[in-house]
Amino acid sequence: MTQLKSIYAKWGSGDVRLTWIPNMDFSEAATFTSVHAICVKDEHILLTHIPNRGFNFPGGHIEHGEQPEQTIHREVYEEGYVKGTLHYLGAIEVNHEENPLFNPNGKYPLVGYQAFYRLDVTECLPFLREYEATARIWVEPSEVPFVMNDHELAVDIVREALSTETAGKNKRASL
Repeated sequence: MTQLKSIYAKWGSGDVRLTWIPNMDFSEAATFTSVHAICVKDEHILLTHIPNRGFNFPGGHIEHGEQPEQTIHREVYEEGYVKGTLHYLGAIEVNHEENPLFNPNGKYPLVGYQAFYRLDVTECLPFLREYEATARIWVEPSEVPFVMNDHELAVDIVREALSTETAGKNKRASL
């Protein structure tokens, strides 16, 4: 299992500390701002292309009144036209405490969290481009860092999603 790991990433105009927390306990008081899924089908990972962001895992912001699992099911459908079963993996803590350019009146909290799930694809529907995604591709796990332009924690999260321990358990989370 992946251990706690922190990196610094440039987001917007400032550096942000990102910490991967496998199996983070949701009973902790925390602000979850988004959810993301490593969608797995036939040993391949789904990446979707969003204009101005490139290829990445499907996911998005939690809407008011929406539960995280509702959000991720909605997002994987809207961005990748897939459905499946969820397994909770953990969260990335997004910490702006060392970012002198952080705007306390902005839309993100000083410390927030992004929840990550593995979604085992049970339905792959026609890609209709009705929402924001312009393309979907299925890549071998080893190709993820060459297709995505994201931080190095993404590779750790894919590794966690594909681990025997994770793949064999149905880890459900309720926020």
